[in-house]
Amino acid sequence: MNDPQQAGAPGPLLRLIRDQRIAFLLVGATNTGVGFLFFIAFDLTVGAWLDEAVNETVGSLGTLACAHVLGVLFAFVMYRRFVFKVRGHVWRDLARFESVYLVAIAINAVILPVLVGFGWNRILAQLSILVVTTAISWFGHKGFSFRRGAAEAEAATELHVGTDTTEPR
Repeated sequence: MNDPQQAGAPGPLLRLIRDQRIAFLLVGATNTGVGFLFFIAFDLTVGAWLDEAVNETVGSLGTLACAHVLGVLFAFVMYRRFVFKVRGHVWRDLARFESVYLVAIAINAVILPVLVGFGWNRILAQLSILVVTTAISWFGHKGFSFRRGAAEAEAATELHVGTDTTEPR
Protein backbone atom coordinates (compact mmCIF):
# COMPACT_ATOMS: atom_id res chain seq x y z
CA MET A 1 0.00 0.00 0.00
CA ASN A 2 2.73 2.51 0.86
CA ASP A 3 4.62 3.34 -2.29
CA PRO A 4 7.73 5.43 -1.63
CA GLN A 5 6.98 7.34 -4.81
CA GLN A 6 3.62 8.51 -3.45
CA ALA A 7 3.48 11.51 -1.16
CA GLY A 8 0.78 12.14 1.39
CA ALA A 9 -1.29 10.08 3.77
CA PRO A 10 -3.61 7.42 2.37
CA GLY A 11 -6.96 8.76 1.21
CA PRO A 12 -10.22 7.70 2.86
CA LEU A 13 -10.83 4.91 0.36
CA LEU A 14 -7.32 3.50 0.84
CA ARG A 15 -7.76 3.48 4.60
CA LEU A 16 -10.87 1.35 4.08
CA ILE A 17 -9.76 -0.86 1.15
CA ARG A 18 -5.97 -0.96 1.80
CA ASP A 19 -5.16 -2.10 -1.75
CA GLN A 20 -4.45 0.70 -4.20
CA ARG A 21 -5.28 -1.48 -7.21
CA ILE A 22 -8.75 -2.25 -5.85
CA ALA A 23 -9.29 1.41 -4.93
CA PHE A 24 -8.18 2.37 -8.45
CA LEU A 25 -10.70 -0.04 -9.97
CA LEU A 26 -13.54 1.18 -7.73
CA VAL A 27 -12.84 4.84 -8.45
CA GLY A 28 -12.20 3.94 -12.09
CA ALA A 29 -15.59 2.24 -12.30
CA THR A 30 -17.19 5.38 -10.92
CA ASN A 31 -15.19 7.57 -13.31
CA THR A 32 -16.03 5.31 -16.22
CA GLY A 33 -19.72 5.40 -15.38
CA VAL A 34 -19.76 9.16 -15.01
CA GLY A 35 -17.60 9.62 -18.12
CA PHE A 36 -19.84 7.29 -20.09
CA LEU A 37 -22.89 9.28 -18.99
CA PHE A 38 -21.10 12.42 -20.23
CA PHE A 39 -20.44 10.58 -23.52
CA ILE A 40 -24.10 9.58 -23.88
CA ALA A 41 -25.31 13.08 -23.05
CA PHE A 42 -22.97 14.65 -25.59
CA ASP A 43 -23.80 11.95 -28.17
CA LEU A 44 -27.48 12.79 -27.88
CA THR A 45 -26.83 16.54 -28.13
CA VAL A 46 -23.56 17.68 -29.71
CA GLY A 47 -22.97 14.41 -31.56
CA ALA A 48 -26.46 14.31 -33.06
CA TRP A 49 -26.19 17.94 -34.11
CA LEU A 50 -22.74 17.43 -35.70
CA ASP A 51 -23.93 14.24 -37.45
CA GLU A 52 -26.63 16.31 -39.17
CA ALA A 53 -24.54 19.44 -39.73
CA VAL A 54 -21.32 17.75 -40.92
CA ASN A 55 -21.05 13.93 -40.79
CA GLU A 56 -20.81 10.93 -38.42
CA THR A 57 -17.04 11.12 -38.07
CA VAL A 58 -17.16 14.73 -36.88
CA GLY A 59 -20.13 13.83 -34.66
CA SER A 60 -18.14 10.99 -33.09
CA LEU A 61 -15.06 13.14 -32.52
CA GLY A 62 -17.09 16.09 -31.19
CA THR A 63 -18.89 13.81 -28.76
CA LEU A 64 -15.58 12.31 -27.65
CA ALA A 65 -13.89 15.71 -27.17
CA CYS A 66 -16.70 17.17 -25.06
CA ALA A 67 -17.02 14.08 -22.88
CA HIS A 68 -13.24 13.94 -22.52
CA VAL A 69 -12.90 17.40 -20.98
CA LEU A 70 -15.52 16.86 -18.28
CA GLY A 71 -14.53 13.23 -17.72
CA VAL A 72 -10.85 14.04 -17.18
CA LEU A 73 -11.55 16.80 -14.69
CA PHE A 74 -13.90 14.55 -12.72
CA ALA A 75 -11.44 11.61 -12.82
CA PHE A 76 -8.50 13.79 -11.75
CA VAL A 77 -10.28 14.93 -8.61
CA MET A 78 -11.44 11.40 -7.79
CA TYR A 79 -8.06 9.68 -8.31
CA ARG A 80 -6.12 12.42 -6.55
CA ARG A 81 -8.48 12.45 -3.58
CA PHE A 82 -9.31 8.78 -3.13
CA VAL A 83 -6.56 6.66 -4.69
CA PHE A 84 -3.16 8.31 -5.04
CA LYS A 85 -3.60 10.93 -2.29
CA VAL A 86 -0.77 13.25 -3.15
CA ARG A 87 -0.12 16.79 -1.98
CA GLY A 88 1.02 19.86 -3.89
CA HIS A 89 1.88 20.13 -7.59
CA VAL A 90 -1.80 20.27 -8.63
CA TRP A 91 -1.12 21.85 -12.04
CA ARG A 92 1.83 19.56 -12.77
CA ASP A 93 -0.22 16.53 -11.76
CA LEU A 94 -3.15 17.69 -13.90
CA ALA A 95 -0.84 18.20 -16.91
CA ARG A 96 0.64 14.73 -16.43
CA PHE A 97 -2.81 13.25 -15.84
CA GLU A 98 -4.09 14.80 -19.06
CA SER A 99 -1.05 13.56 -20.99
CA VAL A 100 -1.90 9.99 -19.98
CA TYR A 101 -5.45 10.55 -21.14
CA LEU A 102 -4.24 12.14 -24.38
CA VAL A 103 -2.57 8.83 -25.25
CA ALA A 104 -5.81 7.04 -24.45
CA ILE A 105 -7.97 9.51 -26.38
CA ALA A 106 -5.63 9.35 -29.39
CA ILE A 107 -6.14 5.59 -29.52
CA ASN A 108 -9.84 6.16 -28.96
CA ALA A 109 -10.04 8.81 -31.69
CA VAL A 110 -8.57 6.40 -34.22
CA ILE A 111 -10.56 3.31 -33.25
CA LEU A 112 -14.00 4.89 -32.57
CA PRO A 113 -14.61 6.28 -36.09
CA VAL A 114 -13.33 3.03 -37.62
CA LEU A 115 -15.77 0.93 -35.58
CA VAL A 116 -18.63 3.36 -36.32
CA GLY A 117 -17.64 3.21 -40.01
CA PHE A 118 -17.98 -0.59 -39.85
CA GLY A 119 -21.55 -0.08 -38.65
CA TRP A 120 -21.07 -0.37 -34.89
CA ASN A 121 -23.33 1.67 -32.66
CA ARG A 122 -21.19 4.55 -31.34
CA ILE A 123 -22.03 3.86 -27.69
CA LEU A 124 -21.23 0.12 -27.94
CA ALA A 125 -18.00 0.92 -29.81
CA GLN A 126 -16.94 3.29 -27.04
CA LEU A 127 -17.75 0.71 -24.40
CA SER A 128 -15.46 -1.83 -26.09
CA ILE A 129 -12.59 0.66 -26.28
CA LEU A 130 -12.76 1.26 -22.50
CA VAL A 131 -10.98 -2.04 -21.81
CA VAL A 132 -7.80 -0.83 -23.53
CA THR A 133 -7.93 2.67 -22.09
CA THR A 134 -8.38 1.37 -18.53
CA ALA A 135 -5.06 -0.50 -18.69
CA ILE A 136 -3.31 2.56 -20.13
CA SER A 137 -4.79 4.67 -17.35
CA TRP A 138 -3.61 2.46 -14.45
CA PHE A 139 0.00 2.25 -15.57
CA GLY A 140 0.17 5.88 -16.63
CA HIS A 141 -1.32 7.37 -13.48
CA LYS A 142 0.51 5.05 -11.09
CA GLY A 143 3.90 5.53 -12.67
CA PHE A 144 3.67 9.06 -14.06
CA SER A 145 0.70 11.31 -13.22
CA PHE A 146 0.95 11.14 -9.43
CA ARG A 147 4.55 9.98 -9.08
CA ARG A 148 6.67 11.78 -6.51
CA GLY A 149 10.42 11.75 -6.16
CA ALA A 150 11.94 9.94 -3.18
CA ALA A 151 12.78 13.22 -1.43
CA GLU A 152 9.20 14.50 -1.79
CA ALA A 153 7.75 11.22 -0.53
CA GLU A 154 10.06 11.22 2.50
CA ALA A 155 9.30 14.86 3.33
CA ALA A 156 5.54 14.24 3.07
CA THR A 157 5.81 11.17 5.30
CA GLU A 158 7.65 13.21 7.95
CA LEU A 159 4.98 15.93 7.81
CA HIS A 160 2.18 13.40 8.33
CA VAL A 161 3.65 11.42 11.22
CA GLY A 162 1.12 11.57 14.04
CA THR A 163 -1.39 13.68 12.10
CA ASP A 164 -4.52 12.98 10.17
CA THR A 165 -4.06 15.94 7.87
CA THR A 166 -4.79 14.51 4.44
CA GLU A 167 -6.11 17.50 2.56
CA PRO A 168 -3.91 18.88 -0.23
CA ARG A 169 -2.73 22.43 0.21
